[in-house]
Amino acid sequence: MNNKKKVFMVEDDQNFGTVMKSYLEINGFDVTWIKDGINAMKTFVVGHFDICILDVMLPNVDGFTIGKQIKEKEDTIPLIFLTAKTLKEDVLQGFGIGADDYVTKPFDSEILIAKINAILNRSSYKDADETPSSFTLGCIEFNFELRTLTSPKGVHQLSPKEAELLKLLCIDMNKVMPREKALNSIWGENSYFTTRSMDVYITKLRKYLKAEPKIEIVNIHGSGYLLRLKEE
Repeated sequence: MNNKKKVFMVEDDQNFGTVMKSYLEINGFDVTWIKDGINAMKTFVVGHFDICILDVMLPNVDGFTIGKQIKEKEDTIPLIFLTAKTLKEDVLQGFGIGADDYVTKPFDSEILIAKINAILNRSSYKDADETPSSFTLGCIEFNFELRTLTSPKGVHQLSPKEAELLKLLCIDMNKVMPREKALNSIWGENSYFTTRSMDVYITKLRKYLKAEPKIEIVNIHGSGYLLRLKEE
């Protein structure tokens, strides 16, 4: 039985890809290597992978687009961008998509392996834990099962959709929750009308959370929303 962790790697550079694939395999990984962005999703959807490593600058379809498509299909899979693009905007875009790390070339291969193992370990712990039913948001207590927000100002009852949306934001606290994730899991589809509906619910949640000034829901343009607890 093959217990090796399966890596989905998209890299168009033949020399770099060959070295990278060999190094990962030497370190005990089972690697599927795709060289062209246009074929990436065709391979991903029929495979079962533990982590994805994507170059950003690819022919036909760039790595950011592939990463976003992967997260729409399987939002919990760990994702690393491996690229020569070092601009702040590129790094922020990568993390906005939901990347666990953004590694710039050139890099130390041993450090990359350590990063991959650390991410996979965190992922396994996350999978093992049950999602909590209550969350502390500063002075506000959110109980998902009861659909209540309790603050010094009293108790507010949430609608089912409001509670589902807030739970997704809480699970991804201080990280960007992709818009598609909420639309597909709560509304069942990603369309203009469901997007506008979700925006209305976000506005409602912002109003309900005003009891705690340190909590804010930030719109990350083109990506989704971020529930953030502001530091003192």
